Amino acid sequence: MSLQFIGIDPQTDDDESPTVWVDRGKGELVFQGWKPSPELEAECAAHELPGHAVGIPDTEAVVRIPARMVDVIREACDALEGGDHIR
Repeated sequence: MSLQFIGIDPQTDDDESPTVWVDRGKGELVFQGWKPSPELEAECAAHELPGHAVGIPDTEAVVRIPARMVDVIREACDALEGGDHIR
C-alpha cells in the first residue's frame, strides 16, 4: 500500500494529529482521528440502518475528525477523482 499524504489538522499540536491520506491503488480515503468516547461509539453502534446489522463490525472503527478539516477532506476526494490539488 502506498499512502499519499493530503493534510493534517491545521490546529494540530504535538499530542494530536488528525490526518488524511489517499490510497489511490484501492481508491480509498484513509483517516487518522480521535477515538470516540465510549458513549459516542455506543450511540453509533445502536443505529439501525437499512441493510445493515446493528453494531460496529470488528473490522471497522468509529473515528472523530474535526469539522475544520473539511477542506483537507475535499482535497483528498479531488485527488481520488484525478484532481491535481495534491500538496
